[in-house]
Amino acid sequence: MSNLSTPAVQKEIERRRTFAIISHPDAGKTTLTEKLLYHGGVIHETGEVKGKAGTKAVTSDWMELERQKGISITSSVMTFDYDKLRINLLDTPGHKDFSEDTYRVLMAVESACMLIDVAKGVEDRTKKLYDVCRLRNIPIFTFVNKLDREGKDPLTLIDEIEKTLNMQCYPVTWPLGIGQRFKGIYNRLTKEVTFYDQRREGDEMQTFPFSGPQDPILEKYLDHETLAQVRDELELIENALPPFDVEEFLAGRLSPVTFGSAKQNFGVDTFLKFFTQFAPGPRPRPTKKGDTLDPLSSNFTGFVFKIQANMDRRHRDRIAFVRICSGKFERGMKVNHSRLDRELRLSYSNQFIAADKETVDEAYAGDIVGVSDTGNFAIGDSISSQGKVIFADIPKFAPELFAKLTVRDALKRTKLNQALRHFSEEGAIQLFIDPIVGDQESIVGAIGELQFEVLVHRLQDEYNLEVKLTRLPFSVARWPRDANGVAVSQLKGNFQMFRDMIDQPVLLLNQEWDLNWAQKENPEIVFASSISRAR
Repeated sequence: MSNLSTPAVQKEIERRRTFAIISHPDAGKTTLTEKLLYHGGVIHETGEVKGKAGTKAVTSDWMELERQKGISITSSVMTFDYDKLRINLLDTPGHKDFSEDTYRVLMAVESACMLIDVAKGVEDRTKKLYDVCRLRNIPIFTFVNKLDREGKDPLTLIDEIEKTLNMQCYPVTWPLGIGQRFKGIYNRLTKEVTFYDQRREGDEMQTFPFSGPQDPILEKYLDHETLAQVRDELELIENALPPFDVEEFLAGRLSPVTFGSAKQNFGVDTFLKFFTQFAPGPRPRPTKKGDTLDPLSSNFTGFVFKIQANMDRRHRDRIAFVRICSGKFERGMKVNHSRLDRELRLSYSNQFIAADKETVDEAYAGDIVGVSDTGNFAIGDSISSQGKVIFADIPKFAPELFAKLTVRDALKRTKLNQALRHFSEEGAIQLFIDPIVGDQESIVGAIGELQFEVLVHRLQDEYNLEVKLTRLPFSVARWPRDANGVAVSQLKGNFQMFRDMIDQPVLLLNQEWDLNWAQKENPEIVFASSISRAR
């Protein structure tokens, strides 16, 4: 019997495309997501990011605090069809305080779209996100946004991207003007120019064949100064750049660049068409054995990269988001849970447009499925329909901010502990326990300040718990390991050890100087700044 899926299943797998949108905050990521859903026919109107009075709140930001602040706090998953493909789009938080959530999302995709603000260029957060993509050699599309605003000229911007990220760029489109003089784009692959009026109502725009920089069509739409600049730029790039190298792109060494304005909904459809033509489908996934699993395998496999509680607070739900790595998923199927080493039935499953979900009966490698969870799943868990498959670990990073939480009503302490455990399992915070005090006073760890604000808000909003947050002096967390990677629970010197939620010993210290002292006292110990969620 063949170990490959049937031809019908293989056809479904081959039409899957799974990607994430990443960017610095305020680059327009959530707006771009909305426009992509609009072009995919999923929504028929698009919302303003800050749900102002009388405006529709954005589809991908489902958490109340996200709508208040106008930023994405948690990643969201959206599925739509376009040009015969099934596209799974993951919108990620841009804010650095939620970088671990973004990192987990990047473990679940085949490619990423890096969004850059034309005025701000490559920002610090963009560099860090790019580094994560490079670790996995993820192909990166670049979308330069907000061309309807004044910003850097395109040649300067591309030079900045190439030098800062150490990556070659290939401009797929070229802007015809910038800011108030932005009149359209030239598509270098189709040899067409598309013009539009920024003041237009509706989506009317005009596309013409384009013979080159001296084509007289430019004179009809561009003012004299813009015309001269655009012609100079086009002469330069058309003569200097080699053809688009698909292999270099798929290897993560070349980024195709498109230009547009997500807010004006211009250039988004051009990006989407290019994406569907060149984005990679599901790829073989490495396992802990050191081999890879073919997505076309008949063995259904997947791993949990995200857990979200209380998307539907009426039912205190908890959803485990599973990236399917191979084979076909069927609702109600039995799977082997690698960490628990037991069989589970996946009875309730959904796919999402942000918080809106619908039951899914079948899904395929490349898809993201939300599975109802009663506490069996943790981030990094692997599941399979045949045998025991364990995928590469998802690291957990060391927090840099610490606090303790107290609740006025002592009778609500148990409820608080339960809520904190839920948020810890989501990966929204990390919890540490002082063995002397026990869980009567859990220590909360976060990567950024905003995580604390979100935590306090969600405790009030989702659990009706009014808490007091008191900052602690710790700023360093390390997991001691011996030369073989085995956890060490006792150190030489006067160091107090804590425990994390999977009962691993962890050292919490006030400053880097203390860590240097611990290393001096224990030269044979490795003080790990991240631990894998071993499954």
